[in-house]
Amino acid sequence: MNFPNELTLEQQFRLQTLKDQVQTLSQQEAQEFLMEVLRQMMVKDNLVKQLFKQA
Repeated sequence: MNFPNELTLEQQFRLQTLKDQVQTLSQQEAQEFLMEVLRQMMVKDNLVKQLFKQA
């Protein structure tokens, strides 16, 4: 499989918007945000793995 490693224009926009928002976070808020993002990435990984098993 060939997976593109570039972001779409919409994703680039969303990333810039998030970048602007996190600039104003305190260190504690940034750490909590990072932990939630990592948790969500792990959940996504689990879902992808499950989908591959079912395919």
